[in-house]
Amino acid sequence: MLWSLLAVTVVTAAVLYVLYRWIIPAAVQSSGWLALLWHDVILKRLLDIMTGSTQPQRMLEAVQKNATKGDPESVFSAIDYYCRHKEWAMNVGDEKGLILDSVLTEVNPSIALELGTYCGYSTVRIARLLSPGSKLITVEFNPAFAAVARQIIAYAGVQDKVTLVEGPSGDLIPKMKERFGIKSFDFVFLDHWKDRYVPDTKLLEDCGLLRKGTVLLADNVICPGAPEYLKYVRNSPRYESRYFKSNLEYTKVEDGLEKSVFLG
Repeated sequence: MLWSLLAVTVVTAAVLYVLYRWIIPAAVQSSGWLALLWHDVILKRLLDIMTGSTQPQRMLEAVQKNATKGDPESVFSAIDYYCRHKEWAMNVGDEKGLILDSVLTEVNPSIALELGTYCGYSTVRIARLLSPGSKLITVEFNPAFAAVARQIIAYAGVQDKVTLVEGPSGDLIPKMKERFGIKSFDFVFLDHWKDRYVPDTKLLEDCGLLRKGTVLLADNVICPGAPEYLKYVRNSPRYESRYFKSNLEYTKVEDGLEKSVFLG
């Protein structure tokens, strides 16, 4: 009886190991919903329980251990390595990050807005390309994420170019002009809750925060997807829109960025 129980335990453990090590990783590489379910729900929560920490805190530890202080590229490279080899996270990532870099360099904004800071990965990626005297305002709803992001931004040495504000984007956008003394944004990166893409874009329009030529770049428009946003910018006469095909961060699942130029 004992030997039978032991055999069942060993076989079960072996099956779980094979599933965890090979079958599930292979499956999530080609399925968007399975990738998000497995990585962003199941594994992340298990690691939170097992380590007593959060994913942003673990990425901060990876940065402090492996990146060079004051070197922004080493900071987001350390996060990319961690997310590819140890724990997936929904940053814009290295592949789509190159598209972000290209669009940002083309625009060369004096004042930029990021909606959705999370751990500060894309914040650092954007800030390091800004010209001297340029500014990035980044908005994060979750105070715990914002606390970690501030440390990563400071570690990268780009804190002088970045203003991080906490709170709901819908509450903060109408206060931007008065609070920061700005007329409009040259560049907007949307990477927060996907159901906020359309309402916040319309709010930016209504508040006069978009000028003719302002570029909006939206992440994850295919996975997990922002169909209402794509419908809005692609059918509105106020935008000229283009899709950049890529992959969901650290997977082979199709995803992409939508670049939309505000025509006024």
